[in-house]
Amino acid sequence: MQTPDVLRIPDFRRFMAGRFFIIVSIQMVSVIVGWQVYELTRDPLALGMIGLAEALAFFSVALFGGHYADTHDRQRTMTATSAVLTLCAGTLLWLSWRCGATLQRTTLPVYGVIALMGVVRAYLAPATMALSAQIVPRELYARMAAYNSLTFQVGAVGGPAVAGLIYGFWGVKAAYAAALAMGIAGSAAAAAIGSYGVPRRNGGEPIMTSLASGVRFVFGNPVVLPAMSLDMFAVLFGGATAMLPMVADVILHVGPQGLGFLRAAPAVGAGLMALTLAHRPPLHNAGRKLLWVVAGFGAGMMVFALSRNFWLSLAALALSGAVDNISVVIRQTIVQLYTPDEMRGRVAAVNGVFIGSSNEIGAFESGVAAKLLGLVPSLVFNSGMTFITAGIVAGASPALRRLDLSKTR
Repeated sequence: MQTPDVLRIPDFRRFMAGRFFIIVSIQMVSVIVGWQVYELTRDPLALGMIGLAEALAFFSVALFGGHYADTHDRQRTMTATSAVLTLCAGTLLWLSWRCGATLQRTTLPVYGVIALMGVVRAYLAPATMALSAQIVPRELYARMAAYNSLTFQVGAVGGPAVAGLIYGFWGVKAAYAAALAMGIAGSAAAAAIGSYGVPRRNGGEPIMTSLASGVRFVFGNPVVLPAMSLDMFAVLFGGATAMLPMVADVILHVGPQGLGFLRAAPAVGAGLMALTLAHRPPLHNAGRKLLWVVAGFGAGMMVFALSRNFWLSLAALALSGAVDNISVVIRQTIVQLYTPDEMRGRVAAVNGVFIGSSNEIGAFESGVAAKLLGLVPSLVFNSGMTFITAGIVAGASPALRRLDLSKTR
């Protein structure tokens, strides 16, 4: 009997549309802010500070965002937070339009908006992850994870490429206006999703008890914890996104247009892989596959670190995105299958802290490493650390090595 397709569920289609447009908006803002700050400062540490500003804000409220997702209507939370992110894009447009002279003196207002986006995303992320599991039946979780990843990757392809092209040809104001339009479309789609209510077990539990239970669940699970840890440390050292403006300018000499394509390249590889995984989820021997693809991610980033050719750099980034997507689908499936519905928001929040560590703190680490070691040596060092991380987790977690998700549905 053929497994039904999640795309036959109307609310899941609306969910994907809303998530897609919001992702496009967020990705566009990320590229625009990166190039704008680099043009204003010419300092790699300033690029790393963008990630740090968002990460500190995100971490400060991440667990509260998970608690909120488990005690409030998740569809309404997705809609409201999407609207606030749209307002942030509008604020950046206003700053670039009316406060250009101020930004020449200090980029602090930009960092302030990015920090606010970090706070809002801490509430958006667990709500959307938990909502998708309410919309889709359990037997389709692996396919749902693949389609969720595909939605993200397509948005991550379009957002950076469009932002780079608009910025390069029409300037920063036009780029922010386009990001604002995408945010409005995403908020409207999220508002059209039906309400699925609040999990019945989440009544009047004290907030600190609620937060602690989510953390205990993750740290007490012999499969969920190492899977999250592997992603956190591998991408913490392996990612090079924050340094792409500098790579585009100093090494590859391709300007903001080329930067947009460099930012999109990992998502191209990931999107193609996600399309494949939506039909053939990587459930059999998932634990071993997870460890191998993290090592493959490090290999792709090592090639990127040593490349001096634009097309080779694009290919290396696309390869890293493809293998990383396998990791994303496996990890999301693990989290959804092993987490009770009434705890999905809190577990998603803890997962968000791990992901935030690997991305935003990784951006800061990349900036510091580039400042101390130089751009290319820092990229080589970080790629090597990814291999080491995969080896350590493989040795320390026999439960993950033996994991076979085809037997847990």
